[in-house]
Amino acid sequence: MPVPFTTDDTTRLQDTLERIVADGAAPGGVIAYGTTDGSPRFLSAGAVAPECGNTAPDQATMYDIASLTKVVATWPLIGQALDAGLLDLDAPIRDFLPPVNSETPSGEATVRQLIAHTSGLRASTRLDHYRGADLPLHELLCREPLEDTPGRHRYINRGYILLGLALAHIHHRPLDQLGKALWKTLGMDATVYGPVARTPQVAPTEQLIPGAPRIWGAPHDDNAGLLGGVAGHAGVFSTPGDLAVYAHQLLAAHADGDERALGAWLHASLVPQAPIEPGLDRGLSWILAASARVAYHHGFTGTSLYLAPETGRYLAICTNAVYGGNTRTKIAPLRALALKTISAT
Repeated sequence: MPVPFTTDDTTRLQDTLERIVADGAAPGGVIAYGTTDGSPRFLSAGAVAPECGNTAPDQATMYDIASLTKVVATWPLIGQALDAGLLDLDAPIRDFLPPVNSETPSGEATVRQLIAHTSGLRASTRLDHYRGADLPLHELLCREPLEDTPGRHRYINRGYILLGLALAHIHHRPLDQLGKALWKTLGMDATVYGPVARTPQVAPTEQLIPGAPRIWGAPHDDNAGLLGGVAGHAGVFSTPGDLAVYAHQLLAAHADGDERALGAWLHASLVPQAPIEPGLDRGLSWILAASARVAYHHGFTGTSLYLAPETGRYLAICTNAVYGGNTRTKIAPLRALALKTISAT
């Protein structure tokens, strides 16, 4: 049976959310939480942003979820492609991309290595360095030399950029269309790849250049921006309500013993692939904690998503903590409390 959140749980979460907003960690934020046997509930604090007037954030506020794109778009699409026989976890990524007529050191990385951040690819990703190149992006990335021996965990965005390019190639459809179709089947009607219109219901992010307009409705991630907002590692916008729907769908499929699609894929992804630090391992895309009983992921802008399959619990944090630049680090207490809360048995 699912383990419900207690009043003490939600009180602590609300108090911590209010405290980080008061400390200037973010203009405001929303926490979505629930279990597989009930409807989601929401906690909120602050305002969407000063640009949005007095608009308070709620379950329909749209956030740039940044690297949650990896687990909300790329990871489930890979699971679908594996189920359809279009991908092989242990085959090199070059097998699922347009042909490259040269040596491909980075192209030899397997789908498993890329999704688990154990590929050894170069960690720094600057797509602006490829401006003006005559070769397509997938070939430029595949031709790059490895920076490390495969097998060791190192968080690498370019691996997910390659995975996104491979998904588009094997399906003969753009990644944003693949995402749209997936999210429609899951009931996530508000989730899209950016850019999106600037409205009071869309949370602005960072002002990168003094005096310039703040990023608002466009991806905060530079590399996603260079790809038109559509990439395997970042670029998706979603709401607390949609993230709750997504988490519920994943946990319900897992609990039902679904041997195909997302249920089986979540089960397989909870197997540790490489240690990150004591107490934390990397599964397939997800970070695993509490002896792999909890899976979670963070987004650079101030978002997080937590799943606890054994207890049927989920929790999503949506903030635009990057609004203040380095104040993003101030949300660490909220993330720590979320992990502690979701790990309870």
